[in-house]
Amino acid sequence: MTGMLWGPLSRLGLAVAATIAVIDQASKLWLLFAYKLGDRGVVTLTPFLDFVLAWNTGISFSLFANDGDTGRWILLALMIVAIVLLWIWLARADSPLTAIGLGLIIGGAVGNAIDRFAYGAVADFVRFHITTETIQFSWAVFNVADAAIVVGVAFLLYEILWGVPKKRPDRNQDGGGGDTATAP
Repeated sequence: MTGMLWGPLSRLGLAVAATIAVIDQASKLWLLFAYKLGDRGVVTLTPFLDFVLAWNTGISFSLFANDGDTGRWILLALMIVAIVLLWIWLARADSPLTAIGLGLIIGGAVGNAIDRFAYGAVADFVRFHITTETIQFSWAVFNVADAAIVVGVAFLLYEILWGVPKKRPDRNQDGGGGDTATAP
């Protein structure tokens, strides 16, 4: 069982996950209770970036949003299952980039799961937007955990598509057959 839950890069993934979960929760706690973002409405940071409090009762982009306790607990249970499956994948990771990517995703999932458990919804607060005379674009409101999950998925996709290919053993060195040269 230890091999299934702990591997050579698990410590790296755990460090990344813990760091992300702590940063995510610290930013949310500060914005909610010290800065009181909910009382401030929209806080403009730059011409394209605002802080605004939005409670997400669903999953990504508010899919499957609900207001009931049953839905909340189902989504929390699904998050826990996903975290366990990602952890098992992490235990089998053989690349630091994969371990970091999985750590980012796990940390983000843990951060959002804490919100769902504590508040019944996930606290989102960053809004990216472009507003010109011809363009009106506003991205979904997100948080540190969401950003970490996106970056983690990007790392995994990079690893799958362009990562270092796995070295296949030479058939002549492993006794797998083929012609072998012998010295005279």
